[in-house]
Amino acid sequence: MIRFYFHPTPNPAKVALFLEESGLDYELIPVDTSKGEQHLPAFRSINPNGKVPAIVDTDGPNGTEARVFDSSAILLYLAEKTGRFAGTPADRPELLSWLFFISSGIGPFSGQAVHFQHAAPEKLPYAINRYRREIERHYQVLDEHLAGREYIVGQDYSIVDMSAWGWLERAPRVLPGEADPLAAFPNLRRFFDAISARPAVARARAVGRDLTFKRELDEQARRALFPSNYPDAMR
Repeated sequence: MIRFYFHPTPNPAKVALFLEESGLDYELIPVDTSKGEQHLPAFRSINPNGKVPAIVDTDGPNGTEARVFDSSAILLYLAEKTGRFAGTPADRPELLSWLFFISSGIGPFSGQAVHFQHAAPEKLPYAINRYRREIERHYQVLDEHLAGREYIVGQDYSIVDMSAWGWLERAPRVLPGEADPLAAFPNLRRFFDAISARPAVARARAVGRDLTFKRELDEQARRALFPSNYPDAMR
């Protein structure tokens, strides 16, 4: 059984997609990050970094319980556990390269673009321009790579495609103001539409819909989501 610590945001969405694709049994455990539940000692014992997603595999290596945190680590772990969606051995160098391209580039730059456009108390033109342009650059890199390709790596659907889907799903929020933020990247648009047509994507999108999470970006939420802005919260 996989205990899946979840909030409806892009990185947990990747893991939800893997779980739905693979059919692994899992228990969904909500973590309301706007209420600060990610900072509670019980969750910090699972992810010391206080972020979602995280999992606990009750049947880990040698039958022991194992925790895994960070979406890319979770995807790799689950791919190795199930023997699915990891590509061929020959695909491994490319798979690792593109997985970390997403985790170190598209993910954090998307997050910062969202932050400075939607959450920051001041709309700073330099910061907004910086992160929007970097997202467009990363999208272009991936768009060019996908020319003539169905999937990012090799001939088969893999965890890299799941990882990219998790953030591309939020492109309208990352690049607001565009009627179609992927229109300038036709290969990326084709890729995203193809992945989104998979039945497991509909199931992944439905994960957690019956749960209620705090939505107001009030002082409690700001302190919970951006604790480094509040020195007293770091003690």
